[in-house]
Amino acid sequence: MQFQQLQYFVAVAETRHFTRAAEQVHVSQPSLSQQIRALEKELGAELFSRARGNIALTDAGEALLPLARRILADTDTARHEVQELAQLRRGRVRLGATPSVCTGLLPEVLRAFHDRHPGIELLIEESGSHDLVRELARGALDLALVVLPLPTPSPALTTVELLQEDLVVVSAPGHGPGDARPAAPAPGRPVRIAELQGEPLVMFRHGYDLRELTVAACRAEGFEPSFTVEGGEMDAVLGFVRAGLGVAVVPRMVADRAGRDLRVTELAPPGLRRTIALAHRSDVAPPRAARELQRMLLGSRRGAAGPDPDV
Repeated sequence: MQFQQLQYFVAVAETRHFTRAAEQVHVSQPSLSQQIRALEKELGAELFSRARGNIALTDAGEALLPLARRILADTDTARHEVQELAQLRRGRVRLGATPSVCTGLLPEVLRAFHDRHPGIELLIEESGSHDLVRELARGALDLALVVLPLPTPSPALTTVELLQEDLVVVSAPGHGPGDARPAAPAPGRPVRIAELQGEPLVMFRHGYDLRELTVAACRAEGFEPSFTVEGGEMDAVLGFVRAGLGVAVVPRMVADRAGRDLRVTELAPPGLRRTIALAHRSDVAPPRAARELQRMLLGSRRGAAGPDPDV
């Protein structure tokens, strides 16, 4: 049973005339009649009685008509649904990002995306790179903004570098790195990682990329960092720093948006940098809406959206 045969059948049932039905569906009358006969042969029953030129539905035709109309209506609905998705009128994007990226990079890009495509639902999962990689691999996310290198490199994921950013030290006014020590650095002077030795640090939870990067940098300088508070997410860490519980190492874009109630101190060269990348599964192309967001995110690193990336 073919879609076209059902379309021809409904046209004849509604017009009760083969020639007018053929004109309605833009096909020749012999072709329409041939398809109706083929449908009747497949079903094993006549659908129309053709006595003395009058066309009427048989009992089999009466039974098929509502079903055929429903099939045609469902097909039309499916066509419109797919067209809306293809034209970005509807759909969803499941995006994962680290908390610092959610705070710094995403708000402006998501606002621009929503302005262009208000019918697209945005689902954001905020987590560390370890968790985001796992969610990508199991198909729970379409895209993820992760920190490179990945905790567990996988050929199943494709990554494209988005940006690199410096890390800085944030503190409450009067509680900057070294302020309590005799050799305190002058305000505004960059500090070396070694100067964080003995400094009370507010530290992120385990599995947080910034925690691992900071601890590794301290150990490379030959000391273990000391924590006054640990285990928080980005907002909590900034709040603890504002309360004077210690200093924290955070991305520059977070510090720039943290407000004037935090003091920002640069790290002396070579400092600390991190690489943010956009990742998706290698074996499955992201949905159309996700590819559009991907285009805008990659465009944001140049200050303007460019052509669709071949990723």
